[in-house]
Amino acid sequence: MDMTTTFIKTGECARIAVPGAGEAAEVLNEALCGAKNVRGKLHWLSAGDRLQAQAPAGGHELVYLMEGDGVISLNGKDYDVKRGAGVYLGPNEAASIRPVDGALKLFHLSVPEVRD
Repeated sequence: MDMTTTFIKTGECARIAVPGAGEAAEVLNEALCGAKNVRGKLHWLSAGDRLQAQAPAGGHELVYLMEGDGVISLNGKDYDVKRGAGVYLGPNEAASIRPVDGALKLFHLSVPEVRD
């Protein structure tokens, strides 16, 4: 198997506005680096924004707080979180993340169901 290293300049990835959920930029996907079974995004949330994360049936999600303080709502309960915290969502699980004060920067990794 031939392995290559791909460097992705995430600061150069296009940011798009997401109504109610700040801005997002895809930083890991097939077009950028050949990743077929995973997608990664950076999200920037400001006051009033909320990221809704939902793992599909058979899929997995991971949301990691890179900067800021926030609240993760999971299974009807709120958890105060700081930089370095995260939430894993198994198939059909959902959570939302919002900033407490200021802004949040998040890394959101999505792995769909992989069929052989």
